[in-house]
Amino acid sequence: MTPAARVQTAIEILDVIAASARDGGAPADAIFAEAMRARRYAGSKDRRAIRGLVYDAIRRVRSAPVSGRAAMLALADADPELAALFDGASYGPAVITADEPRAETGLASAALIKLFDPLVGTAEHDAMLVRAPLDLRANRLRSSRDELAAIFPGGEAIEGLTDGWRLPGETAAVQHPAYAEGQFEVQDAASQYAAAALGVEAEQQAIDLCAGAGGKTLAIASATGDDAAILACDTNRARLQQLAPRAQRAGATRIETLLLNPGQESAMLAGQMGQADRVIVDAPCSGSGTWRRSPELRWRLTPARLDRHVADQAKLIELGAALVAPGGKLLYAVCSIIAREGRGQVDDFLTRNPGWTADTDYLPGAAGRAAGGGFLLTPGHDGCDGFFLARLTAPC
Repeated sequence: MTPAARVQTAIEILDVIAASARDGGAPADAIFAEAMRARRYAGSKDRRAIRGLVYDAIRRVRSAPVSGRAAMLALADADPELAALFDGASYGPAVITADEPRAETGLASAALIKLFDPLVGTAEHDAMLVRAPLDLRANRLRSSRDELAAIFPGGEAIEGLTDGWRLPGETAAVQHPAYAEGQFEVQDAASQYAAAALGVEAEQQAIDLCAGAGGKTLAIASATGDDAAILACDTNRARLQQLAPRAQRAGATRIETLLLNPGQESAMLAGQMGQADRVIVDAPCSGSGTWRRSPELRWRLTPARLDRHVADQAKLIELGAALVAPGGKLLYAVCSIIAREGRGQVDDFLTRNPGWTADTDYLPGAAGRAAGGGFLLTPGHDGCDGFFLARLTAPC
């Protein structure tokens, strides 16, 4: 493909991504993969170049553009070499005219920025859209961080995390045989901090209420030497089904899974009420803390969607609290930098539930900053995804 043809292809893919973002459809990665399957003539260099154009445009544009061309023009306005490819050549984009629309650039809309936690100032904005590094977590049941360092030299230890090892974002770590052998998992440092903050000890009973594919479940199993009983729950069958083979690869044998029916969670967990030493609620959220990895999430967030997330989080934190034994601990976590989803949610919970208290000293190293009843991790301050964590202790 010619460079101009690559630009036009990126514009066409951006058209689909923008429409999908507005309609709540497929994510950008899935759309890009499907677009490349439909263009089998594109070689590997073409695919890399097109992907770079698509994601550079998404990062530059703050909300869903009127068209893929408007998004690409916003990129071209800052890049004369890219602008020169709008030459009207065959298979390339038409010549740029001065009066055609450009997408608005920036981190996010002013209305969305106002929702950020007060700790997220303008100095944080640039860090929220740079490409993330690749963080690995050594699985203590199979390996150690020292062994990871030998396998992947050139990385660095992650502050406060015994098992964390950071590599450049383009590292193809999962292609290494050590991954298939269960020696490590790919897991952002923020998620590793969350699993460590829960503080599960050997022989305790733990519940991962929103386990998804089980990243934090496996981190807990690793940290406890496979000596804690863990129940991993979720309402998404496809995601939860990924946990069993992952656990087998990791050598984690004390994990059970429970697929919950939406709306029937309390009834299905009736036998677990008030029994767990530790419960983690990694609640569905805006994903605003993960914009480094999924920048198109900025295009998807609407007031109505945020309201639904906040309502679901309030239900989940109450359900999680009901599962905790007297004196036990609940960790509430969201990969969000929006105050309503973080400190606001915990403040409301503590108001509704007198007797519960917020812990103050559980994050390793110097990670996080105090944010109401919890802590906020951010890309600029902590070098990881944006994450709010709050560990709460049940009354005895």
